[in-house]
Formats: sequence, C-alpha cells, structure tokens
Amino acid sequence: MLVSSCEGMFNKEEEKEPLARVGDTYLYREDIASLVQDDMTAQDSAIFVTNYINNWASKQLLLDKSRINLPEEKLREFDRLVSDYRADLYTRAYIEALVLQSQDTAITKNQLQEFYDREKENFKLNEKLVQLRFVGMSEQFLDRDGVEQKIKNWDDTDKRYLDSIAVQFKKIHFNDSIWVSASRVIEEIPPLTQANEESHLKKSQFFELQDSLEVYLGWVTNVLEVNETAPFDYVEPDIRQLILNRRRLNYVKKLETEIIDEAIKKNEFEVYDKEN
Repeated sequence: MLVSSCEGMFNKEEEKEPLARVGDTYLYREDIASLVQDDMTAQDSAIFVTNYINNWASKQLLLDKSRINLPEEKLREFDRLVSDYRADLYTRAYIEALVLQSQDTAITKNQLQEFYDREKENFKLNEKLVQLRFVGMSEQFLDRDGVEQKIKNWDDTDKRYLDSIAVQFKKIHFNDSIWVSASRVIEEIPPLTQANEESHLKKSQFFELQDSLEVYLGWVTNVLEVNETAPFDYVEPDIRQLILNRRRLNYVKKLETEIIDEAIKKNEFEVYDKEN
C-alpha cells in the first residue's frame, strides 16, 4: 500500500516517443515536432519526417565513424572549437540583451556635427556626388522650351508652375538641396552613362538628353569629386551608426571590466602566480 501510494504521489517523467536510433543516440518525435508545418498534408508530413530521419541517421553514423577514425589530437581540437563556439553564442546573446536594455540611442544634431567636424578627414568620397534638378518627359511634350527655361531660372513662380504640371512628367527630381551619387543619377536617367557623365554632370551645367522613350532636362547646381570631403548631410546616417557602435564597444568593455572586478571581490576569480 505504501509503495503504491508513493507512486501515485509523484508525477512520473513522461516517456519520450523515439522515432529512430543510431547506437545509443535516439531521435524523438518531439525533436522534430516544431519542424513539421501545420499546412503540410499527411503525405508531405510523412515524406518530410522520413527524409529528416535519414539525414539525421547519416550524420550520426558519420559522426560515430569520425570519432573512431580521426586522430585524438584532431578530436580534442574540434571539441575545443565547439566549446568556444558555444560559449561565444551564449555570451554574445547575453551581452546583446544587456546592450539593448541599457544603450543610449539618443543622438543630438550637435553631437553628430561635432563628430563630423572632429573626424572630417575620414569622410572622403569614393564616388562623385551631385546636386541637381531634372524632369523626364515624353518626346511629344508640347512646352519643352518653357520647361527648360523654368528649370534654368528656378524662381518661386517657376517652381510652383512645374509642381502644378508634375503629373505630366515621367520622372521628376526638384529637391536640388540633397546630394545624390552620380551612379544613382545614371540609374534614373538612362541616356546618361559613365562614358558621357563627365560632359553633363558639371557645376552650373544644363543638360538635355534623349533616348527612344523620353527626353530629360536638368540643371546641375553643384558637384563634389572623388576624394573630396563628403558633406555632412550625406554622411549623417553613417555618423549616427558610428557613434552607436562606439557607445556599444565602450559599454561592452566597461561591462567586461566590471564583471571581472566583481568576481575578484567575491573571490570567484583569481589568477595563480606561477614560479619561473
């Protein structure tokens, strides 16, 4: 009675349902339950499970063979690498969680500008940048000369007029205060190529280009060449990421130092002096 009662008082560990065995290693149904998708048909599910079991068995058998046939030195090296990789995964995940909880992501415009001014020499362009305005229109567009004049003059009246008829253009780019890479402009204006962009993408230069589909009228307001200092507005997103990266690195270094200091204080970590 006592034995029977005790068995009822404690929950027995639920037995796992094995699907396959290689030596002393088992593959259980719960190991692959999450891999079987709900939208699979019964036939697809059966095929998937069969393939998974075969692949698992193949790996296990090869693993067993490798442990028997590889030199002990190699096995120890691989075990060390696996252990290091596991430790890296755990510590990296833990550190990233701490960083997300504590990292200050607020960056003011002044901080961005100060960083830029301090390290301006590191922001050299590796491609040409331009500021420009342009429109792409059908070859049959009636008032091409009028649009050309307004693109060139660009006073408030001209801007309002071109905005009012913008739906008639195939492409438009009126924000000539932003910097755009020459390669991006070439993508947007097919008749413009690397072979002819030197002739057309010049400061204070008007261009008219045409292909079989469209006519492009544009005015280049400014140009920065390769190896010139990149403008602040163009590299501002990069600066923001650089600042965040540096904050992260500083936080991780501080965290590692604090962890070691705490462990020493608690007598959880010590380094033994070795006699020479």
